Amino acid sequence: MADNNTADLGFEKKIWDAACVLRGNMDASEYKHVVLGLIFLKYISDRFEQKYTALKKEGKGFEEDRDEYLAEGVFYVPADARWEVIAANSHTAEIGTTIDNAMREIEKENKRLKDILPKTFARPELDKRRLGEVVDLFTNIKMADHGESKDILGRTYEYCLSMFAEQEGKLAGEFFTPACVVKTLVEVIQPCKGRVYDPCCGSGGMFVQSAKFIEDHRGNINNISVYGQDSNPTTWKMAQMNLAIRGIEADLGRFAADTFYNDLHPTLKADFIMANPPFNLSNWGADKLADDARWKYGIPPAGNANFAWMQHMIHHLAPHGRLGLVLANGSLSSQSGGEGDIRKNIVAADLVECIVAMPPQLFYTTQIPVSLWFINKDKKQKNKTVFIDARSMGTMKSRKLRELTQEEIELIGRTVAEFEKGTLEEVKGFCAVVSTEDIAKQDYILTPGRYVGLAEVEDDGEAFEDKMKRLTGELRELFAESKKAEEEIKEQLKSVGFEV
Repeated sequence: MADNNTADLGFEKKIWDAACVLRGNMDASEYKHVVLGLIFLKYISDRFEQKYTALKKEGKGFEEDRDEYLAEGVFYVPADARWEVIAANSHTAEIGTTIDNAMREIEKENKRLKDILPKTFARPELDKRRLGEVVDLFTNIKMADHGESKDILGRTYEYCLSMFAEQEGKLAGEFFTPACVVKTLVEVIQPCKGRVYDPCCGSGGMFVQSAKFIEDHRGNINNISVYGQDSNPTTWKMAQMNLAIRGIEADLGRFAADTFYNDLHPTLKADFIMANPPFNLSNWGADKLADDARWKYGIPPAGNANFAWMQHMIHHLAPHGRLGLVLANGSLSSQSGGEGDIRKNIVAADLVECIVAMPPQLFYTTQIPVSLWFINKDKKQKNKTVFIDARSMGTMKSRKLRELTQEEIELIGRTVAEFEKGTLEEVKGFCAVVSTEDIAKQDYILTPGRYVGLAEVEDDGEAFEDKMKRLTGELRELFAESKKAEEEIKEQLKSVGFEV
């Protein structure tokens, strides 16, 4: 999320809170498509209206020329689908049908959106009065897309994705990767020019953050080509809308498909790959893919797809390509099912550039500890790997959720950059540069804590004997207070007729 738009500070939350009147008794997974669909519809309507007004002022009669809009990457919105029509019907019983028809008309006029937009607003269980109230809310929003400023509706779309992920919990893993995790991947591999690929793209967050990185570094978004795919049809549609609302052209294939069985980009050699594949996926069909050309470093076990994902991505890397992916920590040390041999072969091939142990509680979906793997087919520091232990980083955003700060993300990126230059100074407990030979001595286990050691504790000047006397004295006082509290509780219970 952008945090530099002080004029609209809190805007996304305001929209989220207001749109929540729609929810009623619907599950978050169902309600999600209503809210995101409306945001998308309002976004393309505002963009169309801007261009329409400009063409009208020119006075050449081109305001209804579809090609005038498509030439500038603006979706053409036919007359019956324009927001003014939707707004005029906001307090009628037919508002749901009006929105569904608008979605269909927009799909007809824009091939990129065919069969992607939600068309379930007319269903009986959706309260039409509440739907009309949210339409009124969106009617009063004007797109703030001027110069370098962020599009408020685009920001709102991303914010709502994160809020739905928080509400859906475990189910959200199919479509959402926390922004701070994606930003860390992007900060390290820095996708600025070439082909960017995500074979399990979810809602497209990797691509959105790549585009933001390019913008922040004054690059040109047209210098990257975006490729992806996802096996979940609903998530695939969500990604299409998320990318469209950010103005990102992408090839996600013509339909949703299983990456292992139906690779939609079989000949692609990507310059940058970023992914958060499903953790420890079992029953992924290994028995039917045993002879696959992608398993260059070993056949992945049927019970866990971690190294199937990794090898699929390595297979799709260009000769100088870089890869960043999120995997459960088990991938760093597991020896079962031949995983130890696969990891050994990948390390021995001098592909592993960096391993980052991430802090806990970053994900809405799981408490499984995770690490980031960075693989480079053309490492600057040959036969060396940098290990980073970031487990103590991050601040608690809520009781259950932790986030890395921008400063921490940049520190990780800077650490890898300095390693590449050969100028990195190791910090005990945080980072260490290790030779492939030394990794081999550790049986090719890649757990960062094994290499970075423990952080040095600053001596406070207090003698050990004095410290122990002080601490045991404090502990004795705490025990006494605990005993006193225990007796008071017993007396209180006894006074109301209960003995303990």
